[in-house]
Amino acid sequence: MSEALSILDENELVDVVAARDESTKKIQFTIGDLAKEFKCTLRTLRFYEDKGLLNPKRDGLNRVYTRRDRARLKLVLMGKRVGFSLTEIRDMLDLYDLRDGQVTQLRVALSRFSDQIAVLEEQRRDIEQAIEELSRTVEIVSGMLKHKEASGEE
Repeated sequence: MSEALSILDENELVDVVAARDESTKKIQFTIGDLAKEFKCTLRTLRFYEDKGLLNPKRDGLNRVYTRRDRARLKLVLMGKRVGFSLTEIRDMLDLYDLRDGQVTQLRVALSRFSDQIAVLEEQRRDIEQAIEELSRTVEIVSGMLKHKEASGEE
């Protein structure tokens, strides 16, 4: 998540990752803009709004998202991709909105990120073990099948 943030004077979360297009130069986005950019549905964006992860302004019936909302969405999606729950993501995002300085936020975020890395590494070990076991099983079953086919059994 750290690749995408910077905290400004008013503790506003802003996406500072250089985009390959003009999206970081824009200051306002429609729901369609963000859905297209992040390849998610309008329903997903409304869901994140309902959960308090995004807070677009309204222009009549239209949602108007700021760069801060765009950055938060990017962090939400990155957090989901690495296995954080929406509650954990909201808690971490809320830390960036506190006005008591960055040290506490960074310590908490670092601890959570380190914990999540440990979880993901354990999952990777489990997956590698499962792949090895399944590969051995495939070899055994394949051998049995070849034997049965060679002997003409059905």
